Formats: sequence, C-alpha cells, structure tokens
Amino acid sequence: MNFNQTELSGYLQIFWQFSWPQWIIFSLVINIFLYLFSIGLYVFIEKTCRKSQLQEKNHPVTRSDFYLSLMTIVCNSFVLLLGAFLWKTGWIVLGQTQSVIGIIAEVVALLLLMDLLMYFFHFAAHLPFIYKTLHGKHHEHVSTNFLSLFVLHPFETIGFGLMMLVLLIGYDFSVTSVSIYLLLNLIWGTIGHLNREFFPASFDRFFVGTTRFHNQHHLDESKNFGFYTSIWDRLFRTYK
Repeated sequence: MNFNQTELSGYLQIFWQFSWPQWIIFSLVINIFLYLFSIGLYVFIEKTCRKSQLQEKNHPVTRSDFYLSLMTIVCNSFVLLLGAFLWKTGWIVLGQTQSVIGIIAEVVALLLLMDLLMYFFHFAAHLPFIYKTLHGKHHEHVSTNFLSLFVLHPFETIGFGLMMLVLLIGYDFSVTSVSIYLLLNLIWGTIGHLNREFFPASFDRFFVGTTRFHNQHHLDESKNFGFYTSIWDRLFRTYK
C-alpha cells in the first residue's frame, strides 16, 4: 500500500490535493454533465437517424422515472467518491501506461472483463426475488426513452460501480484507459437504449451488443444479458 504522491503527474496531483467537499462537488458536477451528455446524444440520434423505430412508440417519460434517474446521478457520484477514497488510501493505484497500444489493450480488457461481470450481475438481477425488488422498474420500459439507461434501483447502480472498483483494485489501469472506458460505457449504454437500430445488421456477426440485441432483452427478459458484446450470451446459451 506504499504510495509516493510525488510520483503523480500534472492533473492527478491536483485531484490528490482536493478536499472532500471539493471531491463531492466535482463528482456531482461530472455526473450531471455525463447525464446531460447522454440525454443530448440520445435526442440527437433520434432526430438525425433515418432508420425505422424498433418499437412503435417510445416509453413515456414519467415523473417517477425522472426522480429515479436523478438518484442514479447521486449513486454514481457516491461510487466516484468511494473510488477517490480507495485511491487516496492506496487500495487503487493508477498505472502510468502512455503508449497507444498499451491503452488500447487496457480498454479492451476493461470492456471484456466488465462485460463478463455485468452479464452475471444482470443475470442474477433477473432471479425472481431480486427482479421484483430491484430490476423490475427498469423493465417497465419495454420500449425505451432518453431516461431508460438511468432508470435503475440505487443498489443496481452501486453494484455496477463496485464491480468496476474491484477491477481497479486488482490491476493498475491507467487513468487514460479508465476515462476512455467510462466514456465508451456511457455512449454504449445510450445507444443500447435507443428505439432505433444504430449499428449495421452485419455487426451481429462480430458479437457486438447492438441496439437491437438489447432491445430484444427488453422484449424477452430471459435472453441477451450482455452489454457490450453477445459473447457470453452465445457461450451460456442465452442469446437471441
């Protein structure tokens, strides 16, 4: 757990010196920004994409969904604060990888490992008791809208975040790789909850978790538990 803060470079040194009130403000601001970015991206694609809708109508935006999406911002902010605490106490060490190949390798590793962990987490969320208590609200969105990605029970949001933190404890991923992964995660989640297919049909053969792939999960809850890929669904025979 030994860590020399003088080894930190540039902006990481600034974050290291943050007080906890500054961390709280920063985590809320960055998660509000990402929330608005996701909504903006969704609306932009909906307005510009000429492909036909996957389902006849988008799910209506309700007040309860809006409040629950705001709770997701709070939970994601909590996870970031927990990550900062683990970093400050030496449990998480951010690597110094700067080569393009090294960063690409780390991002791919994060995508595949998180996809596997999320597959099992998502599958477990569909067990009857857990589904009724936690995950059922998300599946009220049989069709989707710009808030669907954020309509999650707080325990689900924190659970996803904890899986990420476990990986960061286990390996010294660079801050660049982690940042790229988190941005891809948000974009992929937004695209996955569109009501229009975003990817060409040919992408299915490359095991990509396309918009239609996740839309099928909202239609048939016993299939397609993966997020970024269909690899694990094909392997464990839950692919549709």
